[in-house]
Order: sequence, then structure tokens, then C-alpha cells
Amino acid sequence: MYINVSADNISVNPEWPRPPQNLVQSLAAYPPALIGDVRNRLDMMSADIRCLTPNARLAGAILPIQVWEGDNLAIHRGLDEAKPGDVLVIAGNGVTNRSVFGGILAEICLSKGVTGVIIDGAVRDIEEINDMGLALYAKATVPAGPSKNGPGAVGKPVACGNVVCNPGDIVIGDHDGIVVVPQSEAFGTLHRLPHQEDMERQIRDRVKATVTD
Repeated sequence: MYINVSADNISVNPEWPRPPQNLVQSLAAYPPALIGDVRNRLDMMSADIRCLTPNARLAGAILPIQVWEGDNLAIHRGLDEAKPGDVLVIAGNGVTNRSVFGGILAEICLSKGVTGVIIDGAVRDIEEINDMGLALYAKATVPAGPSKNGPGAVGKPVACGNVVCNPGDIVIGDHDGIVVVPQSEAFGTLHRLPHQEDMERQIRDRVKATVTD
């Protein structure tokens, strides 16, 4: 960690399988709305988790982090486990009166190759983070900073935006919002997407034909 604080009360699962990057990128070629349709419109985070940065596109393997309300010690500890291509999914219990993420953590994320951050809670330093180019989704912004006392957990399943997120699941986000694809169902989801895309294309073509007739 970059801070001199004991993290003994942060429970850590240090290893879990990440999905292949080519699988993540193949899914990321489709918008979350289409992926959600293929997945029976399940596993999409609630609308109050919204994009706060111009760089809305986000795709990667989930590194789940559970924080104590208004505390970000687990995020600092969790970044020790981050690998390039990870997305931090932070369960903050929806608390918005204290931010748990800001400019310093964003700098660490970029140095570790983290591709985005999703927080069921609040952030600060949003203008600074905008300039960095890190994709960031959260419930709110607030200038009040966090404590660094813990407890918390890293690499264990969390609930974020009303969706259960397991380590190594795939998350895709754009301006519409976020969809989570369990790693075990990723190939099946990808296999069904071209058919769904083609079906929607055919509907649009019929609409255009009706207008031009």
C-alpha cells in the first residue's frame, strides 16, 4: 500500500481466475443494453450507479471490494491485488455522505492498469479524475473524505447496484449503465449476441423500408 496504515482487518482472497482478455474485449464490442437483453434483462446495475466521467466505456474483470461505510482502507489494500484489465467494483452500502475514492486512488489505479472503477457510494476530485481519463461510475460526488480504519474485504463476492459481483466476473459499461456477466456464462452470452444484434438490425431495416415506401 502507498499509505502507512495497518490493513490487518481487511480480509483478502489473493487469487482467482481472470477471464481471457480477448473474451472481455469481444463482449465489450456490444453495448450493455444488448448484452442485458440476451441475459433476459438481468444482471444490470441500478440506474443510480451512473457514469461521472466523459470516458464512459468500461470493460474488464471484476476485482470486488467491500468497504466499511465511509472508509476506504480496503480499496488501498485491494489495489495491491489489482492486475491490468481489472475493474474495481466497490460495495459502499450506498453511503453518499463520505467519499471513498478520489484523485490519489485514481492515480494508483492507472499505474496498476485498472480500466475503471464502479462504486455503490460517493467519490470526490471528479474534475481531476476526468483529466486522468479513468472511467468512473458512482452514486454521487461529495467533498468529504473517508476514514482509513477498515474493516473490509478484497476478492470476495459483493453486492453493487443490486447485482452480485464475483471476482473474475466480466463487467461492461457505457452511458446507459452497467451489465455484469458471470465468468461461467461469458462464452454462452457472447455466442447469443450476434443473433440478437441481427434481429434488431432486421427490425430497423423494416422500419426504414416502411418510411421510404
